[in-house]
Amino acid sequence: MHRRALLCGLAAAALTACGGSAPRKTGGVGTARPGDKIAAAADVPVGGGVLVDLPGDAQLLLVQPAEGQIKAFNPSCPHVGSLVNPPARGVITCPLHGSTFDAATGVVEKGPSPRGLAEVAVTRSGGDVLLA
Repeated sequence: MHRRALLCGLAAAALTACGGSAPRKTGGVGTARPGDKIAAAADVPVGGGVLVDLPGDAQLLLVQPAEGQIKAFNPSCPHVGSLVNPPARGVITCPLHGSTFDAATGVVEKGPSPRGLAEVAVTRSGGDVLLA
């Protein structure tokens, strides 16, 4: 019994040390405000995308479907709120239940998500992507 208690204590300590109590990222703009820089345009691959961290433990999905055309989506899947993956071959996928979305528009292609990803307004200023 003593050995089991020791192992459980070590496991709890390891989880704490590895960030077990770290805040979970959510989709959206968090505490960012219009005009805040959210990424360098060069960090968003053409034909792909990237999840960017924002203040307030939030994330946005930035995509660049065509050269110079950068869009942002709230990466929370409308089905149950898990965060989607950046696009692969033009498709954004939710890893939890397999919903897929068009990477250029956020429109749902395959459920169970009942609707597409919410677009978030962004703008470019020089080489920066700003929250609009």
